[in-house]
Amino acid sequence: MESISATTSVVSFFQSVLPATGREALATSVLPALLDSIAAISDALRAAHHVALAGGTNAFGDDQLNVDVTAEKLVREALARCESVATASSEEDPVERSVTSVSSSSSEVYTVGFDPLDGSSIIAPNWTVGTIAGVWDCATALGSRPADAQVAAVLGVYGPRTTAIVALRVPGQQQPLCLDLGYTASPGTGRWDIIHDKVSLISATPPTVRYFAPANARAAAEYRSYQNLILDYITNKYTLRYSGGLVPDLVHMLTKGHGVYLSPVTAASKAKLRRLYELCPVALVIECAGGKAVDAITGQPVLDTPLANTDERGGLICGTASEVDKAVEKLNIGRLEA
Repeated sequence: MESISATTSVVSFFQSVLPATGREALATSVLPALLDSIAAISDALRAAHHVALAGGTNAFGDDQLNVDVTAEKLVREALARCESVATASSEEDPVERSVTSVSSSSSEVYTVGFDPLDGSSIIAPNWTVGTIAGVWDCATALGSRPADAQVAAVLGVYGPRTTAIVALRVPGQQQPLCLDLGYTASPGTGRWDIIHDKVSLISATPPTVRYFAPANARAAAEYRSYQNLILDYITNKYTLRYSGGLVPDLVHMLTKGHGVYLSPVTAASKAKLRRLYELCPVALVIECAGGKAVDAITGQPVLDTPLANTDERGGLICGTASEVDKAVEKLNIGRLEA
């Protein structure tokens, strides 16, 4: 891995917004390590011109690509340098494995759940993909209520530029925060800088352009309410922004300050998004930006339900709060059609 680190200004910013005591490792080690891994994955992807099956499957039975394996390795190497990260698990290896031997007297003990490369199905045509990670304030995420235990989330974005969205919501923190960082590569080193120190889905004035991203559109064939909602967006001249990748679609709405992302669940279209590795980190980012993220079946906040196992899955409706409320109403959430 290159000698990459978050610049002093970024680390200092983390330190300034987090509580003065008990979060030094989060600010100076854990978050910089995740940013290091995103930078390293970005560098690796630029050289990965042959995207191919790696010859195996992950624990969920999904085929692994060579780039999935590389990204997994780079994230774990970065986390291994963090003395406060006790365990980590990923969509490629969904077991909370020991990372470092954290002292029993340590004031900071974390576990990290991550999806090393989200969007494998669209990486071959060179579309934007990403990395998703959630940092939990404990040695295991299992049994914890995400709204209480998950304190940070990071979305890495690999497109024409490499960027990252970082969300922080720590007990004792003055207010939740969502910020946008940019990575600049250079020979032998690289740097992260703050692009926007406040990413928000709240606007004082109605947006001039409204965006929607309808994932799992095949479900509209049997889910009439979803079909009607998509038609409603079109009729009311919303702008379609859907790439097939969770990270780029969410980051688009965060960048524009408006949008709604929908991934419904029906009897024929099962839930695919995994709570630990995708839904919970994404929900924290959206909430820290002032939006809403709810389960597509119950309409309840994604972060309200304790995590039972690493293979829990669900649907998702998230984005600008008013748009999420509208979608929940239009989709008859809680009365899902067969």
